[in-house]
Amino acid sequence: MSVLAIPFVVLVTVIVGSCLQRVSGMGLGLIGGPILTLFLGPVEGIMVINVLACINAILTTYSMRENVAWDKWLRIGPFMVLGSIPAALLIARIDTSALLVLVGAALLIALGVVVFGRKFVPEMRGTGPAISAGILGGFTNTLAGVAGPVITVYAQAARWPKSILAATLQPCFVIGGLSSVLTKYFLGSGGFEGLHWLVWPCGIIGMCVGILVGKKIAGHVSREKAHTLSLALASLGALSALLRGLSTLGA
Repeated sequence: MSVLAIPFVVLVTVIVGSCLQRVSGMGLGLIGGPILTLFLGPVEGIMVINVLACINAILTTYSMRENVAWDKWLRIGPFMVLGSIPAALLIARIDTSALLVLVGAALLIALGVVVFGRKFVPEMRGTGPAISAGILGGFTNTLAGVAGPVITVYAQAARWPKSILAATLQPCFVIGGLSSVLTKYFLGSGGFEGLHWLVWPCGIIGMCVGILVGKKIAGHVSREKAHTLSLALASLGALSALLRGLSTLGA
């Protein structure tokens, strides 16, 4: 693979993910996590998507700020830090093949929860379920780059209005991405050594393009269609990561 192939993959992935996230509330972590895991590995790939997803969420939070329910965010966001720590410790203790399997499986489970959770998860009230969603979201975000599925299922069970759901997810992604990167870095379970410098400008450019395109098409593409496309692309990537991990396990 050429030196410029990875930055190009990052550029395209981030454009698509950021666009879908602007329309539906989720997308960059769902799509970018499994794809960058395949190209950069399960540690570096997820760390890159954690950084980019954090920056993307800051920009998207600003653009959707009028619909953010900060009182609901306070019951979830700060507790994501608690979930990041055990995930970072786990990452430091298993090899690449096992981690690929774990990341792929975690993504598929998270996607399954989004698809089927609405039917089987009972209505939730009170602070306890919100805190639990924050901790579990922090764990899955640190491990696999996705917090959205867990928090979305909780939000649906807690009967959040649709008008605030996509917007309130964004500051959750900010603290989730930041805590994931910092815990992995300081606990010695991840870093950016050997990463081509073009990955970062390509990621930032892709993000800006994706958000602008998403803002343009948001009124013409339904949130449900964008959400379905995100889930489909994420499922393919997660399955690929799982199969690659299984094929090299014990090799």
